[in-house]
Amino acid sequence: MALQITVTDSPQRVDAAARIWAETTAARDGDEDVAPLELARPLIQAVLDSSPRSMLLVADEDGQTIGFAAMQPWGRAREDAAIAEVRYVGVSPRVWGTGAGRQLMAAVRDALAKAGYEQAVLTVYIDNTRAVRLYEGLGWRVQGAPAPHPRSGRLEQQYVLDVVR
Repeated sequence: MALQITVTDSPQRVDAAARIWAETTAARDGDEDVAPLELARPLIQAVLDSSPRSMLLVADEDGQTIGFAAMQPWGRAREDAAIAEVRYVGVSPRVWGTGAGRQLMAAVRDALAKAGYEQAVLTVYIDNTRAVRLYEGLGWRVQGAPAPHPRSGRLEQQYVLDVVR
C-alpha cells in the first residue's frame, strides 16, 4: 500500500480526519454508534487552533483520506517547544492491518523533524493493544507510569520518541 501523505489545514481535510477519528474510536471501543461530525470536528480543529506550529497530516489512498495525525507543540512554552504532542491519530478501520498506520507514523516522525521538533509524545489507552504494538514497534518508549484518563477512567500510557535521528 503506497500512501500519499501531506500536511494540510483545509476544512475538508479536517472534516475527513474528524470522520476517521469518530469511526476509529467507535471501532476501537466496540461501539456501534459513531460520533457525528459536529462532535468529532471540534477536537481536531482545537489542535490546529492551539498554535501556528500545529499541523495535520493526512494519508490518502486512491484519492480517499484513510488516516491522519493532528499534532501540536507540547508544554507551556508552546511556540518554542522542542517537543510535539501527537494529540490525535487514526487510520480508517477498513485499512487496519495493511501497514497504513506504520507508514503514517513514519511520516509523522519525518514531518516533526522537518518542523524542528526534537521529540514527540503521545498518550494511548493501554488496552488499545493494536496501537501499543505499532508505537513500540516504531521505537516509541514508555514514559512514566500509566494513569487514568480524566473522563473515562481507562488507563493511559505516555510514550516518547526522538524524532531527530
